[in-house]
Amino acid sequence: MTPAEILAQHGPREAMDYDVVVVGGGPAGLATAIRLKQLDPAINVVVLEKGSEPGAHILSGAVMDPRAMNELFPDWKARGAPLNQPVTGDEVLFLGENHASRTPQWLIPGCLHNEGNFVISLGAVTKWLGEQAEALGVEIFPGFTAAEVLVDEAGRVRGVATGNLGVGKDGEPHEGFQLGMELTAKYTVFAEGARGHLGRQLISKYALDEGRDPQSYALGVKELWEIPAEKAKPGLVVHSAGWPMDENTYGGGFLYHLQGNQVTLGFVTGLDYQNPWLSPFEEMQRWKTHPAIRAHIEGGKRIGYGARAITAGGLLSLPKLVFPGGALVGCEAGMLNAARIKGSHAALKSGMLVAEAIAPALKAGRSHDELSDYTAAFEASWLFDELHGTRNFKQWFKQGNTVGTLMTGVEQWLLPKLGLKSPPWTIHRKTPDHARLHAADQVERIVYPKPDGQLTFDRLSSVFISNTNHEENQPAHLTLKDAAVPVAVNLARYAGPEARYCPAAVYEYVQKNGADELVINAQNCVHCKTCDIKDPTQNIVWVTPEGGGGPNYAGM
Repeated sequence: MTPAEILAQHGPREAMDYDVVVVGGGPAGLATAIRLKQLDPAINVVVLEKGSEPGAHILSGAVMDPRAMNELFPDWKARGAPLNQPVTGDEVLFLGENHASRTPQWLIPGCLHNEGNFVISLGAVTKWLGEQAEALGVEIFPGFTAAEVLVDEAGRVRGVATGNLGVGKDGEPHEGFQLGMELTAKYTVFAEGARGHLGRQLISKYALDEGRDPQSYALGVKELWEIPAEKAKPGLVVHSAGWPMDENTYGGGFLYHLQGNQVTLGFVTGLDYQNPWLSPFEEMQRWKTHPAIRAHIEGGKRIGYGARAITAGGLLSLPKLVFPGGALVGCEAGMLNAARIKGSHAALKSGMLVAEAIAPALKAGRSHDELSDYTAAFEASWLFDELHGTRNFKQWFKQGNTVGTLMTGVEQWLLPKLGLKSPPWTIHRKTPDHARLHAADQVERIVYPKPDGQLTFDRLSSVFISNTNHEENQPAHLTLKDAAVPVAVNLARYAGPEARYCPAAVYEYVQKNGADELVINAQNCVHCKTCDIKDPTQNIVWVTPEGGGGPNYAGM
């Protein structure tokens, strides 16, 4: 049965009405809810979070700029916010295969300076934000997926419906079936993170990306390590460029020393890469073998793994933020600053800005209209100025890493020394990431070394330590528009890139009865959204699984 057929047979759905529904319990969504309650405790606000708790699905580097946190909770330190490790030093490395060049401190561009910032677990910060929100009276529903946007007859968003529970792989309700609920509101804020399932639909429905550059994404693959005490350098922030990426592939590494003899490290690969043989997961494993990176973690133990797509297009790819009845915030909109490798401060600030537009609208008796004050406030904010100053960052790298590195130096190091906060030129691009792949027979095949189980690992053992779990008897949440396309097009032309770009071994091609077939191991999915972005035929559509499924990150 289709969801519509299930609703027709088992409906109507129970409905709950709020002033504001927030979809997504990450930093942006929780900041929205918190600021609403700070402005008016009488506002009735609920947050839907598909993870088992706030922070369970959160994955980031992360180095946090506390500017927005200072505004949201000036007393955050007294409240016990887990921003405990100040940055103590920056290193920027350019890697060759067997050597590393360290950038002199005076040459490091301003976007990579981290004085006053903190090395954090964003999952821990998000959990703390959830506690602060609940203390203010915000209702948080963990384990509930927002599966459908509700729109009234006038085309205005009036809320969301949660997914059904207890539907089997065959699409039929089974024992324990529970119909989803409708949560209606005067305004609905979407904070699902990068490539949000409902956000993608809203951008299409309301043409929010009209006149904008295509959004650009990257995939971040991350690990958490315990290291010997003698190797610990709490607060050290290391970024790398160069090897193992080639000239035409955007990517780079990060390595941050936390408290407690822990290191968080990862590799970011631009999803505009052209070689279908490339595997972002394998590139991350290969990067760890470089002497300059190996030195930090050798002799340690890997204790965490995860992966997540990142919005990297910047200001020029930012869609219109509002539509009748709702708004986009944080990485749902694409507010991460790729030049700074930071997005949590932007997520918090955007949530505060939309809340500051909603509260007076509710007081004036308004509902379901466009929150134009949010757009105006964003354009007048320090966040807009920051994103405007780095708007060309990813665009330059479309022209190769040499040009990208050179122009980042010009725009983020030289121009500020000349008194210019923003470059006087703007660079645009037109090609979406999925359209960049070359045919497999037109490029050099990449052969990756086998993992050693000490420093480098395979995907399945990695997924295991991400604590990923899905109820197995449910419809696959990784869907195909046309089941024939993977073999007929993706395998035939691109050698089956799904099997390589997925960091969780979800997709594999097998021989069955003498014919090729794509197998989808949906239970492995870490909700990174890479397949939804990079599939060259845009045939894969990520939809919401049952609530509470997916990774359960600890300390990430």
